[in-house]
Amino acid sequence: MDQGTEKFYGDAKKHWESIPPTVDGMLGGFAKISPTDINGSREFIRPFITMGGGETETNRALDCGAGIGRITKRLLLPIFKEVDMVELSQNFLDQAPAFIGEEFSRVKNRFCFGLQDFCPAEGHYNVIWCQWVLGHLKDDDLINFFQRCQKGLSENGLIFVKENVTSDEREFDSEDSSYTRSLDNLRSLIEKAGLKILLDRKQKGFPKSLYNVYMFALR
Repeated sequence: MDQGTEKFYGDAKKHWESIPPTVDGMLGGFAKISPTDINGSREFIRPFITMGGGETETNRALDCGAGIGRITKRLLLPIFKEVDMVELSQNFLDQAPAFIGEEFSRVKNRFCFGLQDFCPAEGHYNVIWCQWVLGHLKDDDLINFFQRCQKGLSENGLIFVKENVTSDEREFDSEDSSYTRSLDNLRSLIEKAGLKILLDRKQKGFPKSLYNVYMFALR
């Protein structure tokens, strides 16, 4: 790993180690958007899964960049029998049992990794959910991560991506060491990874002061 790449990932790790393990911490002070976010995600995923008439089973999901488990608790555990979490911060993972509560018994694995180093078990997950985390990957690492995720899917499995997008050029945030990519840039990286976009949709109801947020269903 060259020095620039090492600094890019090291700075992100330092940033998240300084963030409190709360929903407000996970959402950069915007805890109030969480219900709107979860409702939008639930509506997006539903037509693809068996309970909504789709083909994707609901046995096992992976929450990428899981933090303390906001998405695990509020989106994935109500749908899937089991959920695994992968998260860079051990502190966040340590707080997950208390935050998630009694349903934590259905969280089977907590993996402490940056996504650039994480490899899902092959053929293991019905759904891999990636939200507000892929900006922490350099382009080549993101392509490679997508390809590992594709191998991690079971039959009829899907990757869901939910990310901020810029209206024009890619932007770099030096505070948390992350990129916000344009819609075209994100689509291009998805295609370079050999994934097909089945559906994309803009999240509605967020404050106008925030970036636009798009959801993608990939296979």
